[in-house]
Amino acid sequence: MSRRSLNTLALGFVMGVAACSDASQSTAPSRPASAEAPSFQKQPAIARSASVSSPGWHEQARTLVGQANMSPLAAARVYAALGVAQYRAIRAMHDVDHDAQKHAFGVGGWRFLEQRRGAVAGASAAVLTFLFPSAASNLEARVATEENAGRGNTHPHFERGVAVGRAVGAAMVDYLKNDRFTVPWTGTVPTGPGMWIANGTPAGGTFSGVTPYFLTSADQFRPAPPPAFASAAFLTDLAEIKALSDNRTPEQRAIALQWNYATGTMTPPGYWNQVTSQYIAERGLDDAAATRVYALTGAAMMDALIACWEAKYHYWMIRPTQAQPAITLVFALPNHPSYPSGHSCVSSAAATTLGTLFPKHAAELQDQVTEAGLSRMYAGIHYRFDIDAGAKLGADVAHWALSHRQRLE
Repeated sequence: MSRRSLNTLALGFVMGVAACSDASQSTAPSRPASAEAPSFQKQPAIARSASVSSPGWHEQARTLVGQANMSPLAAARVYAALGVAQYRAIRAMHDVDHDAQKHAFGVGGWRFLEQRRGAVAGASAAVLTFLFPSAASNLEARVATEENAGRGNTHPHFERGVAVGRAVGAAMVDYLKNDRFTVPWTGTVPTGPGMWIANGTPAGGTFSGVTPYFLTSADQFRPAPPPAFASAAFLTDLAEIKALSDNRTPEQRAIALQWNYATGTMTPPGYWNQVTSQYIAERGLDDAAATRVYALTGAAMMDALIACWEAKYHYWMIRPTQAQPAITLVFALPNHPSYPSGHSCVSSAAATTLGTLFPKHAAELQDQVTEAGLSRMYAGIHYRFDIDAGAKLGADVAHWALSHRQRLE
């Protein structure tokens, strides 16, 4: 995919991805044999005529994240919780009505579709209301709108689905209340040569303690140490960032800004959530398949960031501009250590997951991971070794998530 296409994506329309991928049938990234992509079926005509509920709720989440000025870490928590709750609500609805499931597109088929729509709406409203309490009335209004979006009067089984979804959503809210996301930082910032210099309270200093969806521990995929400060390898990568800073082109600056997704936007995890929505629409997935994609991708991104922040605060690597003040920045320096790159961690986790589920897009997804990493070097905030370690860490977490996806059930 060209950089110009990626600029179009950054404006929020994600149309270029589908256009670029149609001509290519790339193979998926290598992965464990147990992590094969689930087979997805396009919806029969009756399902296509119904509203697919889950993408609209994720669009709502991206809007709320931007309005709330959330950090990428907080945003990743939103997208993961929403996707997993929706997926579990769909499964719970199936479990309580096997007859409707068996006759999904025959006798009782419309009942089945309404139950799924209701389950997604109920779970989504419960989770998003907890995370964005000021939006509660608007979220309930959305549920009411979806109640009236089917054929004729409100289908009673939509309301049944809402009740099941709200119960699943309440369980996710209980999980979020105890996931340790709000634990305050009480540590001490180490000092000395090569140590990152904090600007006040470190951002995400306790994030490695948040409960993961798949990982057995935050340090499960901790990368090897970065090059030692002032070593030949360190100085080589530092010199590269200095050279990029001295010779930054308008195109490189634009790429750095395009991929930043600062506070007040949907954030980098939101970008990948948006790409997920586009692939779901392109493939014509119903809510049962779509929620599985949202759950896997969102939870993989969340776990990748947990692992990434564990490594950041284990190594405390100094930022390039702190090691060489003559380096100029495109935007403000993030207030957390340099190694590894958080953007590369989350981008690689999302791209590896989506590339496995939608192998047609695998090559273009990896191209985007590469450019997302380069964007942080162009901005002057990361070394190349930050980018490489982050990309590997994100891919490792995604492969693990795909191999253990049953943990979301």
